[in-house]
Amino acid sequence: MIYLTQLIYIKEGQEDVFDQFEQVAIPLIETYHGQLLLRVRPSDDAYIGQPIEKPYEIHLVKFDTEQDFVAFTQDESRKQFLHLKEQSVQTATLIQGIKL
Repeated sequence: MIYLTQLIYIKEGQEDVFDQFEQVAIPLIETYHGQLLLRVRPSDDAYIGQPIEKPYEIHLVKFDTEQDFVAFTQDESRKQFLHLKEQSVQTATLIQGIKL
């Protein structure tokens, strides 16, 4: 089992475009033995300390194996909509971990 946390930073004014991409990508996670455990859009008052820029969204996802995650990223229907992600996402930080 692998766990992925992604901090997603959106280009200003591109929130709707990002949501269009997520409408395609999120349902595909389960197809590849994954599960979206957490999807958060933190408000300013949710932060206690913040030495980094506030992300637009935070995702926590788990996949049974790393191969399942790779297969998800290579999904052909997802690839058809990557232009929406590229248009809307300024940057993203992906943190990988395992459950001990």
